[in-house]
Amino acid sequence: MIYLELFWSFFQIGLFSIGGGYAAMPLIQNQVVDIHPWLTMTQFADIMTIAEMTPGPIAINSATFVGIQVAGLPGAVIATVGCVFPSCVIVMTLAYIYYRFRGLNMVQGILAGLRPAVIAMIASAGISLLIMAFYGQRTLPNDLTSLDVTAVIIFTFGIFVLRKWKPNPLWVMVGSGVVGIIMYSLV
Repeated sequence: MIYLELFWSFFQIGLFSIGGGYAAMPLIQNQVVDIHPWLTMTQFADIMTIAEMTPGPIAINSATFVGIQVAGLPGAVIATVGCVFPSCVIVMTLAYIYYRFRGLNMVQGILAGLRPAVIAMIASAGISLLIMAFYGQRTLPNDLTSLDVTAVIIFTFGIFVLRKWKPNPLWVMVGSGVVGIIMYSLV
């Protein structure tokens, strides 16, 4: 039964992940934290961090990790296949339709209409992760003074460095991790 639940959950994520991995984060969170309590919110945030750093799409990396956590190697395979299957069918169908009808204004209008929805889903995922990083919980607390000042300082410094000198974001992530280890070990 767990294999069917894994497949169905990640099939839904793969089916409704319009806009890529960042847009899929709220869907993944809903499936693996809310509907099926396979992970805690902290574990989910850790998975998103690892999935962003490892090669490959976020949804597939998270499917593989959640599958292993829940049902071992067979669970990882089933969750990953469930995540990939709808995308393959949809992409092949859309590619056929697009190449056949790409000159129509209606097709261009549909693509233009999807952009705001994708941006909103990405923003939702980013805000959720910021709240988790700054407050250690999923939603804004009633007492906003429980802010993790160390996390805010590291985040602000990272944004400043990215905007000012435009280095490779990977180096900013590594630097933020090192600074975080040092600062949290001193506290």
